[in-house]
Amino acid sequence: MLEGQSYLISRALPSSCEHESKWFYMTCHLFEITSIKLPLSAEREPKEQGESNNAKRPKLPESLPLPALQEPLLPSDLSNSDHGHGGDGSDCSSFINLIGRDNSISCLARCSRSDYGALACVSKAFRSLIKSGYLYRERRKIDIVEHWVYFSCIINEWEAFDPNRGRWMTLPTMPPNQCLEGIDRESLAVGTQLLVFTKGVLFNNIVLKYSILTNTWSTGVAMNSSRYMFGSASFGERAIVAGGTSDSGSILDSAELYNSETQTWTTLPSMNIARRNCSGVFMDGKFYVIGGIGSNNELLACGEEYDLKEETWTIKPNMSPGLHGPSGAPPLLAVVNNELYAANCAEKTLRKYDKSNNTWITLGRLPERSDSVDGWGIAFRACGERLLVIGGPRSPTGRMIELEVNSWIPEEEVPPNWNIIARKRSSGFVYNCAVMGC
Repeated sequence: MLEGQSYLISRALPSSCEHESKWFYMTCHLFEITSIKLPLSAEREPKEQGESNNAKRPKLPESLPLPALQEPLLPSDLSNSDHGHGGDGSDCSSFINLIGRDNSISCLARCSRSDYGALACVSKAFRSLIKSGYLYRERRKIDIVEHWVYFSCIINEWEAFDPNRGRWMTLPTMPPNQCLEGIDRESLAVGTQLLVFTKGVLFNNIVLKYSILTNTWSTGVAMNSSRYMFGSASFGERAIVAGGTSDSGSILDSAELYNSETQTWTTLPSMNIARRNCSGVFMDGKFYVIGGIGSNNELLACGEEYDLKEETWTIKPNMSPGLHGPSGAPPLLAVVNNELYAANCAEKTLRKYDKSNNTWITLGRLPERSDSVDGWGIAFRACGERLLVIGGPRSPTGRMIELEVNSWIPEEEVPPNWNIIARKRSSGFVYNCAVMGC
């Protein structure tokens, strides 16, 4: 429908839609009562007597040029510009004037992000508004967040999964790059971006960025210090990376903060202990880097807490479950409602961190069919208020034959009762996985 940029969209709606989707129908209803014309190549013929109100509407033109967006379109621009008049033929201003600019922005911000691709086809104004990222900033202000899971089971191929609607979506293929052919990659979702890190031929850090605003890949901004096998976590439009291995192979104690709005990296104070193969989480408004391997190749049982306000690091003894050994995966950790959970793949058990006693408590079993090798090959992630285990059984040759998405909400009964919310055939195990909430 649109030439040039495209939008990742899950169109089908279940019979019982989530709260945000009701705003989409409200918005569409308001459009119908404001005499807004559909984007037709010619004037629509008057409706014949007896024609059903559900008659099939004409299709959108095959080619719609995207407007040049020099600056983000703000609410004050909506009714004062002609973005809704030309090209696609939609008169957006009558809708905006009818309910007011603030109400129109409020309606659009409350629509499900799955509907944004359809809304982008309504008018140039809406398309520019969605593409600018302004709606996602408004959603953060009013605490509206939808979580999608992004993962890669095939080199250079990524998929997205919407757990609320049970929809799979295929992202565009990553740009060809011989440096991306290896599996030694890191991924991080922050704001409306998915960042993929890998090592270049000259041992430089290569960053590729996928944007949900344009559904495209582009070159991202490299960190101030190249690093690999680091711990990371995101909180809204910000993310922190800590530790890792440098280009020369030394283990790092440095850390950096990334702002997806400004696309800049800021060097933070160094940690107390250098570490690699560590994990990172945000909990109680603070960043934690946990476990990993130290400078003498020893397994680290401690973690470190970074206070963003005080800009200080504090060592937290015995915070790492230390499960997988020197050659194993970093600790598989996830935070739901400010509670820390860990997946013990060796014993296939789920653990919870007791903050008051600084101990780990076993809650129950992990899904039985989620196979891994020392923690590699599966994903353990927090997705809103639920925990997800993404993996599946393997063939005799070691390849995954079916990918399953298992879900458990911690507020439910203990031991955990995992529910399979999606499954599909797969030719490889999970290389990378990240959850984007926006």
